[in-house]
Amino acid sequence: MEDQVKNFILRLIGYAVQRDIPAEKLLRVSNITLDELTVSKNPLTAKQIDDVWFNAVAISRDNLFGLHLGESLQIQALGIVGEIIKTSRTVGEAVTNAAPLAHIISASIALRIFRDDHHFSVTFVPASRDWAQHTAEIQAVDLLMVLVIHELDGLLFKKLSPSSVSFARSLDKPEEYERVLRCRPEANAKTTQISFDIAYWDERIIRSKHEHQQVLLLEEGLWQNKHVSDRALKRRIYNYIRSNSYLKMVTLEDIAGNFNLSPRTLQRKLKNEAINFQQLADEARKNLALMYLKDDSLQIKEISTMLGYNEVSAFIRAFKRWTGTAPTDFQKKMHHL
Repeated sequence: MEDQVKNFILRLIGYAVQRDIPAEKLLRVSNITLDELTVSKNPLTAKQIDDVWFNAVAISRDNLFGLHLGESLQIQALGIVGEIIKTSRTVGEAVTNAAPLAHIISASIALRIFRDDHHFSVTFVPASRDWAQHTAEIQAVDLLMVLVIHELDGLLFKKLSPSSVSFARSLDKPEEYERVLRCRPEANAKTTQISFDIAYWDERIIRSKHEHQQVLLLEEGLWQNKHVSDRALKRRIYNYIRSNSYLKMVTLEDIAGNFNLSPRTLQRKLKNEAINFQQLADEARKNLALMYLKDDSLQIKEISTMLGYNEVSAFIRAFKRWTGTAPTDFQKKMHHL
């Protein structure tokens, strides 16, 4: 289990690198060596883990670092979905089986599952009463909240929105929580909780899609890259779009929020690198489409959905614009090579 905790910390650091935080600096100020994460069998201390969170927030100057990490981190990267799928048939079983895995993210937060005639809810229960004063626990709660949504997206192969979201604390930038969590949050509530329509509880998991979710992670290899030589903003934005284009269209507002910039500032910075957001988005989706089309087990409609298009026709038009050919023709050509 300690390997899973270290694996998560490596991914947190990988995301920090995407945010232009040098991995060496974050490790140094958190009193962790790379060998401790990749070679040593000794567990990280609770203080080391807390320090990583604290320093990531401080260096990035992003009080919503955990929320943004959750938005960027495909839950499949933690190996959680694979384990859930092995033991679950429905969403209800999957959510119940996933709850004990929260300790991979934080040993001080437990997940409790409740349901009634109309909703099922995941409640986040921090171990300490004054958890809202601790950076690490705040960030971990935010991250777990987002990962619950990602988990359901991945299991059902569609984008879901919660019925309600509440936090037992005040919130900085509630509009950013609303953007990421797809629901207007309630602050200073009695519980920290996320709820979904009960109709999803007995819905069967689409197991066959898990392999295709992993393809993206293995192909991109973003989180395994510990030595990022190209720190240009356009490369980091491109990588973000590639790793976050599963089941959704990444917008300029998504990118700006995740990188703690205003959309206007992001556009200006990209212009200084002689490129714009739409060019990066097109390049990322084009390369993903080409990768998916090489898999003869995927239908055009499935690929369209995986890339976040609501209509197959929109994907076909985009692909023709990128390549000059229809996706069906490209797929046939690949299969005859």
